[in-house]
Amino acid sequence: MSRHDYAPADPSRRHFLVVSGGVGLGLTLTLAEAQAGITARTAQPGEFIANAFVTIGPDGGVTVVVKHLEMGQGVATGLPVLVAEELEVDPALVRVEFAPADASRYNNLFWGPSQGTGGSTATANSWEQLRKAGAAAREMLIEAAARILKVERSGLTALNGGVVHIPTGRRLGYGELVGEAARLKAPENPPLKPHAEFRLIGRKGVKRTDSNDKVTGAAVYGLDIRLPGMVTAVVARPPVFGAKLKDVDRKAALRVPGVVAVLVISSGVAVVAQNFWAAKLGREVLKLEWSPPTTLVSTEALRRGWTELLSQPGAVARDQGAPEASLNSGERRVTAIYEAPYLAHAPMEPLNCVVRLSRTKCEIWAGCQFQSHDQAMAAKAAGLEPSQVEINTLYAGGSFGRRANPASDYIVEGVEIAKAVGLPVRLVWTREDDIAGGYYRPMFLHGFEAALDAGGLPLVWRHRLVGQSIMENGPFAAMIKNGIDPVSVEGAANLPYAIPHLRVELHSPKTPVPVLWWRSVGSSHTAFATECFLDELAQAGGRDPLDLRRALLAEQPRHLAVLELAAAKAGWGQALPAGKGRGLAVHESFHSVVAQVVDVAIGETGKIKVERVVCAVDCGIAVTPDVVVAQMEGGIAYALSAALFGEITLKDGAAQQSNFHDYRCLRMSEMPKIEVHILPSAAPPTGVGEPGVPPLAPALCNAIFAATGKRIRTLPIGDTV
Repeated sequence: MSRHDYAPADPSRRHFLVVSGGVGLGLTLTLAEAQAGITARTAQPGEFIANAFVTIGPDGGVTVVVKHLEMGQGVATGLPVLVAEELEVDPALVRVEFAPADASRYNNLFWGPSQGTGGSTATANSWEQLRKAGAAAREMLIEAAARILKVERSGLTALNGGVVHIPTGRRLGYGELVGEAARLKAPENPPLKPHAEFRLIGRKGVKRTDSNDKVTGAAVYGLDIRLPGMVTAVVARPPVFGAKLKDVDRKAALRVPGVVAVLVISSGVAVVAQNFWAAKLGREVLKLEWSPPTTLVSTEALRRGWTELLSQPGAVARDQGAPEASLNSGERRVTAIYEAPYLAHAPMEPLNCVVRLSRTKCEIWAGCQFQSHDQAMAAKAAGLEPSQVEINTLYAGGSFGRRANPASDYIVEGVEIAKAVGLPVRLVWTREDDIAGGYYRPMFLHGFEAALDAGGLPLVWRHRLVGQSIMENGPFAAMIKNGIDPVSVEGAANLPYAIPHLRVELHSPKTPVPVLWWRSVGSSHTAFATECFLDELAQAGGRDPLDLRRALLAEQPRHLAVLELAAAKAGWGQALPAGKGRGLAVHESFHSVVAQVVDVAIGETGKIKVERVVCAVDCGIAVTPDVVVAQMEGGIAYALSAALFGEITLKDGAAQQSNFHDYRCLRMSEMPKIEVHILPSAAPPTGVGEPGVPPLAPALCNAIFAATGKRIRTLPIGDTV
């Protein structure tokens, strides 16, 4: 077996994966119930399984189960810190396991009976849960020490992986206490540390738990899994959106050495082979006939139709004051149309999974983001019950929302192929499959009409959005109320500015192009449009963009605080040389507020150079500040790639982009200097994985205007103006 062959976890390694478990439909169990019914892992001799999240071995080693997918955002680092803080252990010594798919114990507390990662909720929903898990283990260990030492419990304290008897200084390591602790009942409500006593939470310098494995290649991804008898599959999917398979000629593909089967599955035609290259070559020579849809979608046609919709009233998402009646009462009227394109997620690791199926069991190895939903969809495809589907969550090389798919597309494909061939299957999507395959961030048009009062302040703000609904299909359709998909208008319907007359409307046209949440979801396009248009109003009213926001955010202390911090650190108001500009934006998403100031330099040929981004964030308490900084930096780089280059265009029903040569991402030489400032806070943590994205595009476009006088209303910008 190679080092990536599937084998039981080696406890001497720092990270290892839980490989068993079932599914349940109830809410999260109490700690005592979890202790009684723990099945995430089999107790080894002498181990103390305190609850569903914490296990301590006879050597004193602590293992923490992480219920969320680690896709680069740092949950395998930040979440164990919550346990380590209460348990009084060094987080560098904590081992990490990824939880099995089991919503009865590992559900996302914000989502009810469903396990998954998304919406920047991982730390926020685990904040109290994991601290309680650590505190419960600590209290049981202290009680065990009291019994062993035959002393009053009040004279004992937990410290550095052991329990100390304060009067005598005698110390028992946790490993010496596990036997006695295992006989105790978990406390229901263990006392939690007050904020003032935190030693780990909020501390800089906590090392990433996954860095070493990723640098050395020891980290296991789906493509690393090897099973006996495993075959590899690729799928030929419709060449245009909405097409249906009409006929298959398999002969040429079956003649390719290594190809073992050609199968029709729900999403297209699968070519199964002994290795990836044989499967890919087999797919290339397949002769397929498709029935195209009645209309072949194109970006130009969508733009024309959606521009017409901007002139028509839509479903009302917010209605405040009397905007229609007041439009003509202002001193000046301003209108604009903004456009944001379809965007692919383009994670570094394209979609893949490994599936092994028997008559009574389905095993999956993948970087699953929606474990409960993937489990249910896999069970349906396999003809099993969800409890018979076992998901082994591996590292994911990015996602940005793509793996959180209501259709569970790549998982279902893998199961369907494994069911048909009767062998373990590794399904692989190529980069071209991924970028041209749909499930994009929706294209959106934003139409604005505003009126200013005599002081240059907005009196009326009317915002009309046109774009596809993400939520209309699948299990989330019930969230659409009165024609409003809440993720389409987030960041628009909750605009924080104090404007007397405000109306937000939405059109949700249908197309055959599948769409999905993309990092920061609706805020990825609403922040661009609203923050750029607000700068237009500042110009029209003769006001400084920062001063206008100050005036309109007087009742929004969090927005105002990050705005002031970012502006001060960036030197807002300082004179800049010709050809340079500075722009700002502020936006709330996932209960965090982020302000960014962008400095640009425009060369003689119009070449854009983004020189610096100053970012201020209020995300509640920063559990691991270094992770917060990294997420802001990563979000800024991701957003900058999209703002400058990101665009999926459609022609004759198909995407025109296929790989990084025509779907560009930021080069290292194009990366600006980034400064991140975290507002001190004692409030519970809020999201950080996504909120760094929305302010970048508008701050950049506002900076370009400051440098050139040119308004950018359509993304992507390109690298010249």
